[in-house]
Amino acid sequence: MFAKAFRVKSNTAIKGSDRRKLRADVTVAFPTLGTDQVSELIPGKEELNVVKLYAHKGDAVTVYTSGGNPILFELEKNLYPTVYTLWSHPDLLPAFITWPLVLEKLVGGADLMLPGVVVPPTGLPQVQQGDLCAIALVGNRAPVAVGVAAMSTAQMLASGLKGKGISVLHTYQDHLWRSGDKSSPPAIAPLDPTDSCEEKADLGLHGNLRSLSLEGEEENGQVPNPEASDDPNSRALSQDSVDGKPLQEQMDELLEQCFLHALKSRVKKADLPLLTSTLLGSHMFSCCPEGQQLDIKKSSYKKLSKFLQHMQQEQIVQVKELSKGVESIVAVDWRHPRITSFIVPEPSLASQTVQEGSREKPYLPPDIKSLYCVPANMTQLFLESGHKKGSTLEGSEVRRIITDYAKRNNLVDADNRKCLKNLQPAYQVTFPGQEPIIKKGKLCPIDITLVLKTYNKKVTVVRNLETYGLDPCSVAAILQQRCQASTIVSPAPGAKDSLQVQVQGNQIHHLGQLLLEEYRLPGKYIQGLEKAPKPGKK
Repeated sequence: MFAKAFRVKSNTAIKGSDRRKLRADVTVAFPTLGTDQVSELIPGKEELNVVKLYAHKGDAVTVYTSGGNPILFELEKNLYPTVYTLWSHPDLLPAFITWPLVLEKLVGGADLMLPGVVVPPTGLPQVQQGDLCAIALVGNRAPVAVGVAAMSTAQMLASGLKGKGISVLHTYQDHLWRSGDKSSPPAIAPLDPTDSCEEKADLGLHGNLRSLSLEGEEENGQVPNPEASDDPNSRALSQDSVDGKPLQEQMDELLEQCFLHALKSRVKKADLPLLTSTLLGSHMFSCCPEGQQLDIKKSSYKKLSKFLQHMQQEQIVQVKELSKGVESIVAVDWRHPRITSFIVPEPSLASQTVQEGSREKPYLPPDIKSLYCVPANMTQLFLESGHKKGSTLEGSEVRRIITDYAKRNNLVDADNRKCLKNLQPAYQVTFPGQEPIIKKGKLCPIDITLVLKTYNKKVTVVRNLETYGLDPCSVAAILQQRCQASTIVSPAPGAKDSLQVQVQGNQIHHLGQLLLEEYRLPGKYIQGLEKAPKPGKK
């Protein structure tokens, strides 16, 4: 509804009687809000305005603003909360979950189709057709859209999750949101972070993120589990065993295999003492066989420290806390029978893949070239060589054209490089097997920053991955496993159609290994690696 600009008819301060009536209407419309919460939303004395406007399709809408932000809007006598209000009350409406990549389509005016809905472990929220709903993204409970259910939950499940799920009215980043302070969604963790949808995504049970179709053209957004129960909510979520062996037992075996593989072929005596986090992130994960994913939380140990305690009891390694809260491996018995008898499997390509749901494909870094774009004030200089305003050229082409021009016109200083400085920057990115992509402007590097949150907690934020062909959701899934830390994928502030990855803690060291060593991206296209933690520090 607010995907395009609207026309404001009037903007006036609310009257006292209308304020009381609005408070009563909110209490009826949203009965889960307590009296104090309603009073906080509709304050008694603070400024509260009523904005009458016409949406781009002609709908008459009344918007209530408080503190400069739209908090409610009324359409055909029905009240709806804005995303600003939902960020303070994330559980006000039943929320459906979708992938961050879908948000761009919702902002553009699309409705949420059921193939793009992620089914959480607790099942879909129970709604009836016409009920007011919120839409949130995987890994963050902060709603990013408001809409109306196009069918009941029972009908959604009966359809096999096909067709339209929610008719979207308002989204984060639309023009109604822009009329406020344009703040970004807060990071609100899932109610059960140990069993979040992100972990289900790690198992690859929701299919390729890029294949989720908003128009419902794809048959399904999930991979059904033939051994799951008949309850449609429980299908495609998890299974207790594979080939008759419990998943927990299989994960224990995989954990020990990666541990022994790392000690036998990757860790050297000179590496000791070795941080346990480095052992896991830099060595054990890269030893994981292709097609499998190591997840300690799904093992019987649950934590790396408990697993290493068990290995220490077997006298394979010796673990000590060299600094407060930081454990390191200080000794390894390479003559231990468990290590000497371990047979290293054939090299796997798993460490050089980008994981996209249940499918993996090799990642090959693009070929990147700096280009120069012909501006209007230099068009005449390049016309003779057949290049118009806006043409993109490599530096060598510019030098050749200028040299030829100078020779034809008997000019001096044919090698003068000032011309390059006057051209507009551009760049060309070529992925293997694809046509070159040429864009004007400067190439933004992958930006890694360390943000200090409350209580001295740090968060690593990564931006601009898409420019280099990297899926932020896939990178987040890899980091979640390697760092054993929670991750959130959200829209990047101030950047259109771009996502950022947030990882708990200082994980710049892991990012450097992933981007430089495994994806083989040149270091000049990555900024922020110098902020990696020093050995022995977090």
